[in-house]
This record gives sequence, C-alpha cells and structure tokens, in this order.
Amino acid sequence: MTREMTGAKMVVQALKDQGVDVVFGYPGGAVLPIYDEIFLQNDIRHVLVRHEQGAVHAAEGYARSTGKPGVVLVTSGPGATNAVTGLTDALLDSIPIVVLTGQVPTFMIGSDAFQEADTVGITRPCTKHNWLVKDTDALAGTLHEAFHVAKSGRPGPVLVDIPKDVQFASGKYQGPKPSASHYQPQVKGDMEEITELVEAIEKAKRPVFYTGGGVINSGTAASQLLRELVDATGIPVTSTLMGLGAYPASGKNWLGMLGMHGLYEANMAMHGCDLMINIGARFDDRITGRIDAFSPKSKKAHIDIDPSSINKVIRVDIPIVGDVAHVLEDLLKVWKSRGRKVNREALDKWHKQINEWRAVNCLSFKNSDKTIKPQYALQRLEELTKGRDRYVTTEVGQHQMWAAQYLGFEDPNRWMTSGGLGTMGYGFPASIGAQMAHPDALVINVAGEASWLMNMQEMGTAVQFRLPVKQFILNNERLGMVRQWQELLHGERYSHSWSEALPDFVKLAEAFGCKGICVSDPADLDDAIMEMINYDGPVIFDCLVEKHENCFPMIPSGKAHNEMLLGEAETQGVIQAGGAVLV
Repeated sequence: MTREMTGAKMVVQALKDQGVDVVFGYPGGAVLPIYDEIFLQNDIRHVLVRHEQGAVHAAEGYARSTGKPGVVLVTSGPGATNAVTGLTDALLDSIPIVVLTGQVPTFMIGSDAFQEADTVGITRPCTKHNWLVKDTDALAGTLHEAFHVAKSGRPGPVLVDIPKDVQFASGKYQGPKPSASHYQPQVKGDMEEITELVEAIEKAKRPVFYTGGGVINSGTAASQLLRELVDATGIPVTSTLMGLGAYPASGKNWLGMLGMHGLYEANMAMHGCDLMINIGARFDDRITGRIDAFSPKSKKAHIDIDPSSINKVIRVDIPIVGDVAHVLEDLLKVWKSRGRKVNREALDKWHKQINEWRAVNCLSFKNSDKTIKPQYALQRLEELTKGRDRYVTTEVGQHQMWAAQYLGFEDPNRWMTSGGLGTMGYGFPASIGAQMAHPDALVINVAGEASWLMNMQEMGTAVQFRLPVKQFILNNERLGMVRQWQELLHGERYSHSWSEALPDFVKLAEAFGCKGICVSDPADLDDAIMEMINYDGPVIFDCLVEKHENCFPMIPSGKAHNEMLLGEAETQGVIQAGGAVLV
C-alpha cells in the first residue's frame, strides 16, 4: 500500500515502521523539515545531544545494549563531519547504526553552498554503505534498505544523506520489504566444513574457543548456544574485549580476556593450544600480537558472517562463513549425532595445565591503605554492583583494560566499549544511549579523566533528560596508557602525557546541576560508591587514584603471547619459561 506524503514525513514514518523509539540528534537548517515532523508526533523520543559525535556514540550504546539499530539525525556540513568519528568507531566494532544527515537542496549540490559537504564521499570509507537520495519517491525504499543493511550480515553503520528539497517535496511512501533487498548475506555454514570442525573437536588434546563480538551481534541465541557447546564439551573459552559476556565470567571453563592486556592463562592457552576455534572474532592485532608466532601449534578454524574476514589476517584450516547462531546450532547437532565425543583424558590434562597458569594470579597487585589503587577501585565497584541490573560502558585507556580485567559480565549486551578504533570520549555518550534504552538499570561509565573531558558537554544531555548515569572516573591526572608506554618503551620520557589544568569535578557536576563525589582515601571508597549508586540522578564520581600504576599483564609490541610482562606477579617470583610456570 502506497501513501502520498512529504519526504520529511516519510523519514518519521519509516522510523516508526522500523520500530525505532529513540533518535539521538542535533538540529540544523538542512534537517528542519524532519524536526518539524518529529515535533508533530509522540511515538519517537528525540534526545538532544550537545555534539554530533556524542549522538553517534549514544546510538552505539543504545544499539550495543539492545541489539537494535541506533538512530542518529544531524544536519549537513559540520553536523555530518562531526559524526565521522562515531561512524568509524561503529564500523570497526560492527555496531548497527543508521545516521540520517541533511544536505543542501539538490540544485545547490556542488556549488559550495552554506554548510555543504560531500557527505557521501567523506563517509564512504567509514560506513558499511551510504546513499544520497535525490528523488523523494526513492526515499522510503532507501530508508528501509538502510536498516536492512545495518542489521544484516556483519552489522555496521549506514548513512542516508537527504537534501532539503527532497524533504519538502511529496512522493509515494511504501512500507518495509526486506525480502526485496539485493543484500542477502549467507547465514548457514557449509555442513562439510562444520563436520570437519566436529571431527577436529573430537580429536583435539588442547582445544580453545576464541570468541568475539560476533557472538553478541548474532543475538541471545548465539550466546546460549555457545554456553551449551562450551559446557557440554568442557573446552576452555576466552574472549576478545568486544566479546565479554557472551560466556559468563563465573563459568567453570572461562579463561578471561586474551590479548595485549589479557589474562596470563588465556594468552598461554592460546599460545599452547592444538585446536583454536575462532567464533565471531576478526584476529585484530591487539589479540594476535606477532602474527608469525600466533598460536603456532594449532589447527585453526574460523566462524564468521563476513567472508572478507576469513584468511584476512591469519590463515585458517577450517573456514566457515555463516551467522554464529546458525553455525553453532548445526555444530551442536552434528556433534551430538556423532556421540558427543571429546578426548576427555587429554582435556583433563589441558585443564590441569590451565589451572597452573591460573595459579600465577596475574591480576595480583600491591594494595595500599593510603592511596586508592585503580585495580582496587574496580574490585570494589564489581563487588558492590554485581548481581544488579547493570550496564557498563568505558572510555579508552588503562581504566578500560582494568575494567575488562576486574569486572565480571554474566550476560551479553552488558558491556560497551570502543575496541577497534579506541575512541576517547566514547563511554560517556554511550552510557547515555544505554540508559535511554534501559531507564531503570544501573548504567556506569568507567572513565579516565582525560577521556571523559573529550565529551564532557554531554552532562547537559544527562541532566536535561534525567538520566541517572554514573560517571566513575579513575583520576590519575595522567594520560595513563600513553604514560605507561612512555615509561616502558620510550625511556621514561613523559612527553605531554599529563594535564596541568584539570577541573574540580565536584564543582563541575554542581555547575551542570548534578551530583559530584570525590574520594581519595581507600577507607572511604565503599561508602562513596554506595552513595553514587543510591543517588537518583547523574553523578560525576572523582576517584583519585595512584598516578603511576601500570596495567598488567601486557604483551609488548612485537612479542608473542607467551612473552608477557606480568608486573606484580613477576616481582613475587613467578616467571614463565617455554610455557611452564616456575614459582
């Protein structure tokens, strides 16, 4: 059924038909017709951010915490260019978002008109796909296609650029018809390859599941199937930064996160395994370390919805293109039909070896009763918030890695962080997006003071929309990760890795009209955290921590997984040599 309406009305109608309930945006001249239509309806909530980068990160937080596409509406020119960082972040982390940008009228395109930019050209490298719509009759179909592309296959950001005259003009509106799309990614894996993987699982002596954000993107069914597979086979499982929560942190087969700041047992298992099964991860450099030394003794399998990810970085023996949920479902069926076989005797030895690595206690640190250690702050945050309806976002830096190490995630979609692009300023607006999606949940952004300041203006958004997001700032008055690298790799030459002009965060909170809490004594930490949790509104929590603490374990650049720096564990007399643990 087709209906006649303006392009601006089509935009709002398409959002309704796609089930959109929240739009994050910032108005400007080139999108005023759309904003006028938003004013005339009550089904879709609009969140006025303070910067377009914040809008995209908020949409990412919404998408990551719900599994539904986040939606952004911004104006032409600087509105669109300010969104580029968020688009690139979403592309690298496979986050489904739909960004709608205004554009100058079609007859002015190319004339260097006021607030004109080649938005499609600028965003082509940082979107999954984008469109410039010059015909109002084509607008509805393009919008529906944009949602289909964003959600299907490997999720990602898309952009629709809409000239102002297209918004004013009338055309024919049609509802969504996803089956008519030319974009139909392969979701079922090849059964021969799945059977080959089952045969490898049956024979493996030291297998490992290496999971990534693709498990979470595939939906809750994928996480449930992963849990069933891991628990039924007894195979240990590790995860990338983006995959935390797909398998519960309390699970008996959980190794923790792997990679540059991953756990000792996870990295050693990856290095020593004889069968490595990659499920929904992309072999990024923070995981692989030195490619020629990555998991050198293993047969490798890779399950991924994106064919271009297969053999892109690491050559694998068993490539399986397909959606994680579909492939795991078939994998379990085949494995069960063949008698649920694993090499149990060898697996028991493998778990014994892993337990020896686990005994290293690689996250140990020397606590203090005078200064708050950042690790201790996160230990207490975990203890006082676990079991609650909790969502955690982070900024980027040491605090991000400590959060991944010390916070436990039992379910998917509860952890939102910038993995591939490493975007400082991501966490605060992402927490706003997560809180909009889950208004009654406890949403905490674990931040460093430097990252947090990059999008601090979004506190205005949190206050305006009464969003009780908690900004848990580990304030070391340093660019912590930069300072750590300068200490370890650049001869302790601390070039511009601190600020001499930080704000008083309590006064800043009061200026925004929210609550500020400052704590510096470890003895006061628990009470301060509980005050933050119990306050019914947004909080800036300024936790003054040890200024020169380093984040360990750490795989130095160019080193293999079994060449970790262990920090405190090493000073306690623990070393590794050829995979053995000596105490």
